[in-house]
Amino acid sequence: MNFGLSKKLQSLPPYLFLEIDKAKRKARAQGRDIIDLGIGDPDQPTPKHIIDILYKASLDPVNHRYALDQGMPVLRRSISHWYNKIFNVSLNPEREILPLIGSKEGIAHFPLAFLNQGDYSLVPDPCYPPYKGGTILAGGKVHLMPLLSSNEFLPDFKKIPKGILRKAKIMFLNYPNNPTGATAGKDFFRDAINFARRHKIIIVSDLAYSQMSYDGYRPPSMLELKGARDTVIEFHSLSKTYNMTGWRVGWACGNENLVSALAKVKSNVDSGIFSAIQLAAVAALEGGFGHMQDMCSLYQERRDLLFKGLNSLGWQANNPKATFYVWIKVPGKYDSIKFAGLILDKADIVVTPGVGFGKYGEGYIRMALTVSKERIKEAVVRLRGLSP
Repeated sequence: MNFGLSKKLQSLPPYLFLEIDKAKRKARAQGRDIIDLGIGDPDQPTPKHIIDILYKASLDPVNHRYALDQGMPVLRRSISHWYNKIFNVSLNPEREILPLIGSKEGIAHFPLAFLNQGDYSLVPDPCYPPYKGGTILAGGKVHLMPLLSSNEFLPDFKKIPKGILRKAKIMFLNYPNNPTGATAGKDFFRDAINFARRHKIIIVSDLAYSQMSYDGYRPPSMLELKGARDTVIEFHSLSKTYNMTGWRVGWACGNENLVSALAKVKSNVDSGIFSAIQLAAVAALEGGFGHMQDMCSLYQERRDLLFKGLNSLGWQANNPKATFYVWIKVPGKYDSIKFAGLILDKADIVVTPGVGFGKYGEGYIRMALTVSKERIKEAVVRLRGLSP
């Protein structure tokens, strides 16, 4: 029996990453030695002290029951303390913090709290796909804000039509940025906050890569700035910072009315994070900064090696101050999908076509620093033999 999909589901853009995964699995099934630079998934294990707490907590029957929708008080307090140490910002753990089953679900659910039929989200392009998907599933419309190299991959608010601004409810910002690796300074954030307050727009700040930075650079939080709590909700994830992508734990924080609205949505669609994982998250947040320093050193070494190698090939690549992504201009006459296919077919390397993040990502590919230095060296050798 054939059941028709909803119009909302049909209107979602294709999820290119599923096709990439299919191609990767097919190549591996053929016995090919694949170097996977396509996915933003850390290759290092979760720190042992976090795993130990998970194991211990998982044995306690108290943690086998439904968790609190708003998260355990001890986790919210730990998030507040961590945030104060990192950004020198005080958050009320009762009203301004909401633990999430990974920041992705919170970002995707957030538009349900505020968008009515025909309302707009202002979405950067290229971008993390849930910004668009969450908007569409909530019945909203997407207005793209192009991220162009000529503007350092920052959106130009002046180019948003007035008619769109009158219907806009949400604006997504993501710095440090996936996929471009671009960063934004406090002057840009001040402009964004003033713009949002003037037009009564909510800012969703996706700060998943706040702790992954290099060369002495430290990404700021928008909540450090005056007026931010009038309009900003910020999303964080333990996935990249603590090598916990599969654990699914993050949080939203900021304006208490925005946090409360997201909590109301979530109370209708999930029952909270497994309590043992919440206690492991506390161990992560309270475990000091040694792990994060080691992580940044590791990725900086990999970044330098890949950037040097790509330069030796004559490829135009960014040298990111944050994230573990390198954004690379496609050489020659290829579009991003064909070029990514060529790299897989001829060099057995998986990369992500830029168009998978939106139409303004066309002409680029993304490589992730999620393999060892030895594999990065091998990838450069393979690419040297490639003739695009």
